Amino acid sequence: MYPLIRNRRLRSSEAVRNMVRETIISPSDFLVPLFVVEGKGIKEEIASMPNYYRLSLDNLTKEVKELWKMGLHSVLLFVKVPDSLKDNSGSEALNENGLMQLAIKTVKNACPDMLVMTDVALDPYSSYGHDGIVSNGQILNDESVEVLAEMSISHAKAGADFVAPSDMMDGRILSIREALEDEGYINTGIMAYSAKYASAFYGPFRDALDSAPVDIKNVPKDKNTYQMDFANRFEAIRETQMDIEEGADIVMVKPGLCYLDIVREIKNEVDVPVAVYQVSGEYAMVKAAAEKGWLNHDAVVMEQLTAIKRAGANVIASYFAKDVIRIMG
Repeated sequence: MYPLIRNRRLRSSEAVRNMVRETIISPSDFLVPLFVVEGKGIKEEIASMPNYYRLSLDNLTKEVKELWKMGLHSVLLFVKVPDSLKDNSGSEALNENGLMQLAIKTVKNACPDMLVMTDVALDPYSSYGHDGIVSNGQILNDESVEVLAEMSISHAKAGADFVAPSDMMDGRILSIREALEDEGYINTGIMAYSAKYASAFYGPFRDALDSAPVDIKNVPKDKNTYQMDFANRFEAIRETQMDIEEGADIVMVKPGLCYLDIVREIKNEVDVPVAVYQVSGEYAMVKAAAEKGWLNHDAVVMEQLTAIKRAGANVIASYFAKDVIRIMG
């Protein structure tokens, strides 16, 4: 009771605040997303994601070695596939010598101990920009899941430590887990995008991979029939619990900052690690505002990431990972 209890005593100096701080950010919290493209000598800045790049395999090697030295030991791979290799069934995704498969091997050759997670979805390979096969204006669930399971096996063969299904098709975690088990990949993990919302924050990411849904007749113009309605809360818990029952090792909430209530709800309900994806739109907004001088870039980055971890995240996929290492200095 005041004046005997004065809470400000524990805020009186930087040393005291550091000593009693409840939430600590460290390099091991981060999963670093990387965008890979065909070619050689390519390090191409993404216009809507300042200071973030598409990398050819030779520059991917340099990047992962730099990340490793910085203490960032986990990456999440995405590939930008040429339009000429895209079709409705995502056949290029199963190419054992495809860009994703080569990217996995490149990372493992450069840094054998780097933890490699891979995006499992059809949208980078789809001529329609969807996470599943399109037919008569519908996204086919079960047919898409079959391809996702084959894709996961291909990634595991190439050396992926975890596959990360980001598609939100029903039943895909069980199908992938069973396929991996049948092929002997019992130690390949699954990080499920369990509560992935149909969000307006994904725009820069779709620019990075040229993977937005196309605007043509008889093709859905958005992903609302498979990604979650951002108005829903209990649905996220149900989706997550089902993914765990189907064999997910890690579950994810995406996006991050607008969904911290969901992160906490899920953290309170489950006993597996919870990942959060701080998505491209969140990154772009901070970069743009800081460029205008409207926000203190470093302070906002650390505040947002601390909030994400405080909400319950064990793993944070973030484009700010290298910035954080610089800030922590």
